[in-house]
Amino acid sequence: MIVPKGVWATGPVHLRSRVNLHLEEGATLRFHTDPKRYLPLQPVFWEGMECLNYSPLIYAADQQEVGVTGAGVLDGQADCEHWWPWKGRTNCGWTKGQPRQGPARDRLIRMVEQGVPPHQRVFGEGAYLRPNFVVFIRCRHVLVEGVTIRNSPMWEIHPALCSNVTVRGVKVISHGPNNDGCDPECSRDVLIEGCLFDTGDDCIAIKSGRNADGRRLRTPSENILIRNCVMRDGHGGVTIGSEISGGARHIYAERCRMDSPNLERVLRLKTNAMRGGVIEHVYMRGIEVGQVADALLHIDFFYEEGANGPHLPVVRGIEMEDIRCRKTRYGVYIRGFEKSPVRDVVLRNWEVGQAPGGNVIEHAEGVRSERVRMGGKPVSL
Repeated sequence: MIVPKGVWATGPVHLRSRVNLHLEEGATLRFHTDPKRYLPLQPVFWEGMECLNYSPLIYAADQQEVGVTGAGVLDGQADCEHWWPWKGRTNCGWTKGQPRQGPARDRLIRMVEQGVPPHQRVFGEGAYLRPNFVVFIRCRHVLVEGVTIRNSPMWEIHPALCSNVTVRGVKVISHGPNNDGCDPECSRDVLIEGCLFDTGDDCIAIKSGRNADGRRLRTPSENILIRNCVMRDGHGGVTIGSEISGGARHIYAERCRMDSPNLERVLRLKTNAMRGGVIEHVYMRGIEVGQVADALLHIDFFYEEGANGPHLPVVRGIEMEDIRCRKTRYGVYIRGFEKSPVRDVVLRNWEVGQAPGGNVIEHAEGVRSERVRMGGKPVSL
């Protein structure tokens, strides 16, 4: 399906097997901002929890050989008057007393923990749960290539329970709340390469379901390769979590460039005792960093609920090598649990200019450094 040069208004686009939505150079698809356009409700993942909610702007479920390609622009038209105020932040159009997503989000979390079947978790109108932009659920052979994506209501590219996914040469420029760039969830065999991420949240966030839903699905995200990408603004360049209850393994990132005072971390792993999950075999190499605001490696078990939960997370087998950085606050910031320490972290061949916070390591075993220099001095961990 070819979108020619010009500016075109549309509601949600639903793809079927062996259909490629192709935007020619100079083409812009602008998506309507009226939530009623995104009815009827569709089965989706919302922050790692299954439910019925507004249709994503572009959506495919249980399809194969689907694509979104071309040199055009996908514009969600979200801003501080449309979609983003539902987050409930006073810095983007919301004022006290106006509707927001918080109560519905809390209700969905309770439904998940109570074991309510996904088809009975009905949201949409009156719930204010924002849709994601480009969503594939239980699809095989997915391609997103070349397009520019901007101004999404929430997450930008979200393949869930998918296999053989390629995201190549895509530009994601969107600074709204929860505007993650690309979030593979419970997916395997994923390639993300040659992309630009300039986002209001994590540039790439690898996920596998939240709490009881992730444990019910028992589908880790695995075999994911990220290479030759540029990360500007965002919470993390490559993030794993926080919806990670199904686990993640065999994650590789190489030859990426990250540089912004508004980019917080290079590699971030976030989980807690409600999420649990096993994160293992994560490898990063050849990363050029101008500056980041917080840390090159950030592993934190105290995200949100922290230690308040019965599901101890496991993180092991993390390697970062050939890292060049001009400025960061911390080199490494690791906080595990006493009963579940972070294990087997290797840092190899680092050259870091400014890192005034040094390294913070709590409840970790087997952290090793080889040829690591910070501030011109060798560092031994």
